[in-house]
Amino acid sequence: MSWPVASVLVIVAVVAAVAALLAALEARSRTARLRGLTMAIRHLAEGESIPEVDSEEGGLLAQAVGRIREGEVGRVSTMEEERATREAILAALEEGILLFGPDGELLYANHQARRLLGGPVTSAERLAPARLREAVAAAAGAPSDADPDAPATVEVVAGPTGRTIRASATPVPGGRALLVLRDVTQARLTDAVRRDFVANASHELKTPAATIRALAETIRDSSPGDFAAIKHFAEQLEREAIRLSRIIADLLDLSRLETGTWRESEVRLDRLVRDESERHRSTAEAAHLAFAVKDEGPVRVWGSAEDISLMLRNLIQNAIRYTRPGGMVEVTVGTDDGNGVITVRDTGIGIPARDRRRIFERFYRIDRARSRETGGTGLGLSIVKHVVENHRGTVSVQSELGIGSTFVVRLPRRPAES
Repeated sequence: MSWPVASVLVIVAVVAAVAALLAALEARSRTARLRGLTMAIRHLAEGESIPEVDSEEGGLLAQAVGRIREGEVGRVSTMEEERATREAILAALEEGILLFGPDGELLYANHQARRLLGGPVTSAERLAPARLREAVAAAAGAPSDADPDAPATVEVVAGPTGRTIRASATPVPGGRALLVLRDVTQARLTDAVRRDFVANASHELKTPAATIRALAETIRDSSPGDFAAIKHFAEQLEREAIRLSRIIADLLDLSRLETGTWRESEVRLDRLVRDESERHRSTAEAAHLAFAVKDEGPVRVWGSAEDISLMLRNLIQNAIRYTRPGGMVEVTVGTDDGNGVITVRDTGIGIPARDRRRIFERFYRIDRARSRETGGTGLGLSIVKHVVENHRGTVSVQSELGIGSTFVVRLPRRPAES
């Protein structure tokens, strides 16, 4: 049976239409998949989160994009962790860290840098003082083969508190400059104190040594029969030798106290105060002073009995030394707010207001002539301060010129926790 020509043509047209429709649907599906892949790759290139891609429809390309997405997310997470770690490390440093770009713009600054400079810094041109700007400019303009281990270093006084800062500017590839700031205020102060101490100690030791030498020469050249003169000079020689030995002993005590090497134990502070006071009672009576000791019963503290006795000895000796005949020295021991308290009060010459903040310095004397005359070394109150600090205590003084002085020492009754 033969088909009519018209029927065959209709069938062919229908088949062609279906094929065209299927081709259009397939093209549209491929376009949609490609569009999804394109958007995913665009998100990836721009560092944004990548939408999920159907790997079954996308085939191998979709799987590859998915793997890239997972790897990129992992790398971003790792970079964030590394950045947070670096920031934590830089924030914990005692040094201030600043990184400047080729045009002087600030790329990074940690908290310590802002603290040392007294506030935020936006660019190298805003650095103060000018020597910091010059150091950064020199580092940024250094040749590419410059030695990074030889930074330009300057020392300046900066910040609102006038701290002494040591700054090192190091060239970084790309025309950048790294500025490192170190606070050396305490180190410079320590150097100054050390220089003053050496100068004062040399002077204090030189005086009795020269006197002893002169007296020895005088005794040597004296007439053999002039026993009165020889006795007089021998007594002076003995006094100077005693003074010299006291200075040396006090210096050795200070050196030992500064090392902090001492043994702690429970100390009966009331017994120690009574014992040390009794040793000085005869000296006070010989100076025509009233001498009183008061205690409120057992007082226990934690520390070194030897060092606390040394501290108390210096306080009592100072009170006796600077109180005129007819005056009074009183030593009291008790407790207050969980602390052992020692009070040494006198009716002596008092301390001028201008001198009170310096009396604990080494070799500082209010009345140099009277101190040397009575055998003072100028180190007693410095020893007191070191003993109190080693015991985690406090020492304070109240004084009125011509009325007297009161020193109050507070020592903890329990050892410090580890």
